[in-house]
Amino acid sequence: MKITLGFSPCPNDTFIFDALVNQKIDTGGLSFDVILEDVESLNQRAMEGRLDITKLSFPAFFRSAENYILLDAGSALGKGVGPLLISKKPVELSSVQNSLIAIPGKHTTANLLLSYAFPDARHKKNMVFSAIEDAVLREETDLGLIIHENRFTYQQRGLHKVLDLGEYWEEKTGSPIPLGGIAARRSLGKEIISRVNSLIRKSLEYAFEKYPLVSAFTVQHAREMDEQVMRQHISLYVNNYSLSLGEEGRNAILKLQEVFNRLNPENKTGETMPLFPEV
Repeated sequence: MKITLGFSPCPNDTFIFDALVNQKIDTGGLSFDVILEDVESLNQRAMEGRLDITKLSFPAFFRSAENYILLDAGSALGKGVGPLLISKKPVELSSVQNSLIAIPGKHTTANLLLSYAFPDARHKKNMVFSAIEDAVLREETDLGLIIHENRFTYQQRGLHKVLDLGEYWEEKTGSPIPLGGIAARRSLGKEIISRVNSLIRKSLEYAFEKYPLVSAFTVQHAREMDEQVMRQHISLYVNNYSLSLGEEGRNAILKLQEVFNRLNPENKTGETMPLFPEV
């Protein structure tokens, strides 16, 4: 059986899925047609119901919960992993709501956390996450909302942190930050969904056994990223929550869902369907 599988070319995702898609583990007859795209493109595909299994941001998942269910393995949650709001020059928090902000996509968790911290900040410009630092440096936007490896590079380029939105979330909620998850199309059925979940966990366990070795698959898709930055990226975004959400992880996602529903009262599709498979 062939299954479409979408994930990003970022080191945390390629680290998790390398053994699965490159047949380093026994997939039990399942094969995967891989789509590598940035997370907002995957979000759009999921909301259109175009992938069987996909990485996606949690706001996109909440909007797609009638068609998708969240797997227990493969998610990105944690503490100290949140998006950063940055500027070219130091600015006051009071100026954020009137600033033009580059964001990595309308349906990203980063944008939801921005709205949580600054509900009146509505002047936003969507762009690919990797272009945001340059947009701020060229003063195309006043501020930028950065994710992924840009957490490790913005200071080297002379940019300033305005607010760590992950820290803000943690201070307000006491919960880890749910960034992205792996969702499966409900129509695949419980048996296939369970098998895929187990395979993702086995793929990650295989990667952990080899770490700190970074596989050729990860290096190939890392856009000439320095290996030290790759390891920082993996160490920050891949952790025990990636092996299993656990009760704490599921509760954090439900808390984020409450925020999503409060900020998006016109779209509460995630309220009516169970988000997680029965344990």
